[in-house]
Formats: sequence, structure tokens, C-alpha cells
Amino acid sequence: MSNYQMYPSDFEIGKSFWTASDEWRCTDIGRRTITAIHIEPDRDPSWYSGPPYAVAEIVFDEYDLEGCYPTEAARHAGDPD
Repeated sequence: MSNYQMYPSDFEIGKSFWTASDEWRCTDIGRRTITAIHIEPDRDPSWYSGPPYAVAEIVFDEYDLEGCYPTEAARHAGDPD
């Protein structure tokens, strides 16, 4: 794992990002946090239409952002590109 860290300015509402094991979609961006929904491939895509969403929005704080990657490839490589 690298020392790379995403910051709120690296996220874009409606765009996916990845953690060590899952895909998430950003739904809101704050100064030190972001809010996202967990994307599960087996769910009906209509669950991800919103707001409001049929799935819970989760807040990622500044400590959680250390484990976020901008692409699935970066997640596997452990770095941003």
C-alpha cells in the first residue's frame, strides 16, 4: 500500500471511487468529509438513482479517505495512477 491519500477535492459527485474491497459512488462533498453510497453489482440499478437513494449514504471522514482510490486499477496497484 502506498502513502497516497485522496482529499475531498479529489472526489466528484456521481463518480465512483474504490476502497480496499468495494466500489462507492460519491453523493456529496464537504470540507473534510465526503458522503457516498456502496455500489453492489447484484442490486437493481434504480437503487442508485437519487437523491434520495434506496441505499444508505455513508460519511467518509478524513481518516477514511486514506483508504480510498480514484480508480479500481489504483486500488490494485496501491497508488493513484
